Amino acid sequence: MKILALGATGAIGSRLVEELVHSGHDLVVTSRRARPAAPGVHYVQGNARDSDFLKGILRQGWDAVIDFMVHDTLVFQEQLDMFLDATVQYVYLSSGRVFAQSDEPLTERSDRLLDVSKDAAFLATDEYALAKARQENLLRDTGQSNWTIVRPYITFGDARFQLGTLEKETWLYRTLKGRSIVFCEPMMKKWTTLTDGADVARMIAALIGNSAVLGEDFNLTARQTMTWGEVLELYLDELERHLGQRPRVLLQDVESFCQAANSVPQVRYDRMFDRRFDPSKVETVVDLNKVCDPRIALAEQFRAQLSGGGFLALNSRGEALRDRAAHEHAALSEFQGLKRKISYLAYRNIPLGLIKKLRAS
Repeated sequence: MKILALGATGAIGSRLVEELVHSGHDLVVTSRRARPAAPGVHYVQGNARDSDFLKGILRQGWDAVIDFMVHDTLVFQEQLDMFLDATVQYVYLSSGRVFAQSDEPLTERSDRLLDVSKDAAFLATDEYALAKARQENLLRDTGQSNWTIVRPYITFGDARFQLGTLEKETWLYRTLKGRSIVFCEPMMKKWTTLTDGADVARMIAALIGNSAVLGEDFNLTARQTMTWGEVLELYLDELERHLGQRPRVLLQDVESFCQAANSVPQVRYDRMFDRRFDPSKVETVVDLNKVCDPRIALAEQFRAQLSGGGFLALNSRGEALRDRAAHEHAALSEFQGLKRKISYLAYRNIPLGLIKKLRAS
C-alpha cells in the first residue's frame, strides 16, 4: 500500500512507521524538521498545517492517510474534503480525552464532554478534547465513510513518561537534579489507563487497509488500569534503585497544582476523571492478549530512560512555581536564554498577584 503519515514522529507515530515498514508498505512521513533517510520510509520536510504544502502532498493520491496533526477546527472543516478525496482510507487520530467522567469503563459510545458538559466558558473554547470531538462530528457529517477514527489515550515510551499532566521535563528532571516532585494529591486516587506506544501503533497498523473498519471509531488502549498514585509509586521505586534514595514528593491541592499547569482544562476535565477503558471493539481486529502489561512495560522502559537521559527545554514559569512551593531553587544555568532566566527569577521570587499587576500595567 502507498501510505502517507502526517506528523508520525512521536511515541506512537515512530513505532507505527516501524510497523508499516516491516509489513512492506510504501511509506512517506511528513516532518517539520529534516530527518535522515531510513530503510523503507521517505521523510518529506514540511509543515502539514501549511495549506499549500498539504495540497501538494495530498494530490499525489494515497491508499491510506494517517493524520497525527492537531488541527484548528475551522481549518479542519475547510480541509476535510481534501483529506477524504486524497485517499481510500483516512485515519484520524482523536483522543480518549474526548470523553466525560464515567464510573463505568469507557466504550466508543460513552458520553463525550462536548455533548454533556454544562461549562459554557469551557465549551466556548476549542480546547483539545472539544476540538477532537468536533472534528469527529465533521467526519461523520460528510456522508462519506472512507475514514476511521482512532482514540489512543496516554501512551508511554520513546522518552515520554507522564505523571498526571506532567511531562518528564516537569517532574523527572527535577528529581534527577535533587529537587522534589510536585504533584496533585486528589489526582493520586484517580484511575488512569497507560498503554505502550508500540502497542497502540500495532493496533493502528491492524486497522489500515481493512475495509470493515471504514466509517467506524475505535478506542485504542490496554485493558489494565492504575491509579496515578500507583504510577507515582512505580516511578519512585525505580528512581530509588537508580539514585540510592527515594525522591521527595510534595503533594498539592488542585488549585495550587493548576497554578503551574500548562493546561488547566486537561487537569479538571481529564486527569481528575477516572479513565478506565473497555477496548472490546478493537479486540475484534487485534489480539489484546499480546498487548503489554503496562506495569511491566512502563517499569522496563522507565529504567531505560534513567540510563539514557535527554530532556527538552524547561518551562521557566512552571519550574519557578514548583520551586517556590517546595522551597527549592534551580540553577539559572538550567534555563536556555536570558528571557527564560529572567522569567524563572520573577516567578520564583515575586508574588503572583504583583506579577499580574505588572503585566497589566
